[in-house]
Amino acid sequence: MSTFFPWHQIDTVLIDMDGTLIDLHFDNYLWQQLVPQRYAERRGMALAAAKIEIDTHYHAVNGTLNWYCVDYWSEVLQLDIRALKQEILTKIQWRPHAIAFLAALQAAGKQRVLFTNAHPASVSVKDQRLGLRDHLDLMVSTHELGWSKESPHCWQALSARLAFDPARTLFIDDSERILKAAADYGIGYQLAIQRPDSHQPGQQITAFPVIDDYAELLPSIL
Repeated sequence: MSTFFPWHQIDTVLIDMDGTLIDLHFDNYLWQQLVPQRYAERRGMALAAAKIEIDTHYHAVNGTLNWYCVDYWSEVLQLDIRALKQEILTKIQWRPHAIAFLAALQAAGKQRVLFTNAHPASVSVKDQRLGLRDHLDLMVSTHELGWSKESPHCWQALSARLAFDPARTLFIDDSERILKAAADYGIGYQLAIQRPDSHQPGQQITAFPVIDDYAELLPSIL
C-alpha cells in the first residue's frame, strides 16, 4: 500500500515505542532468550522446558496491561526484570532515520506523542539510553490510563488526557491488531512497521500502509 499521507490534514502523530521508534531486538532478546535462560537456571530445568512454561504465562495475559508490566513479570517469574534489562542496554537502538523523522515532524509543526503499552519503567530505561523525550512533545504509557491500546477504553482515556483530533491524527505501530483498534476508534491515518526487529524477517501486513525505514516518509514531509 502507498505510504503517501496528506500531511496538511495531519496535526498529531502518535508513535509506538518498541518496534516502531526503537528496534524490537532489545525486547525480543530479553523476553525470548535472556528471561528463559535465567528462569531455567534459577529452577534447574532444561531451557526448552523453561520456554514452554514461560510461553504459557505469556499467552495467558497477551493483550492486557499485565503482558507489558515489568512488576507483574518480576513477581510471576521470580526474576529481577529491571536488572536483566541493565545487562543488555547496548541493544537499545533507534530504528533507521527515526530521529530525522521526528525532527521533520517538529519542523512541520506536528504534535509528536509517544504512545506505548510499555511499562513506565521500560520507558524510563529507553529514555535514559536514547534521550527519547528530547525528540518528542509528550510521552504517554497506557499504564497511566488503565487500559492497553488493544482496548477502545484506552483510546477514550487518551482523548481525555490529550488534546487532539482523531480524524487529523496519524498513528504508527508495529502491531496490526493495535492499528485496527486505532482505526476502529476513529484515528484518521495508520502506518505499520514492516520489520520491527532488525534481526528478524519482515511481517506481512496488508490492511495498512507499511514502511521499513522512516527515510521513506521524509521527502513528503520536508
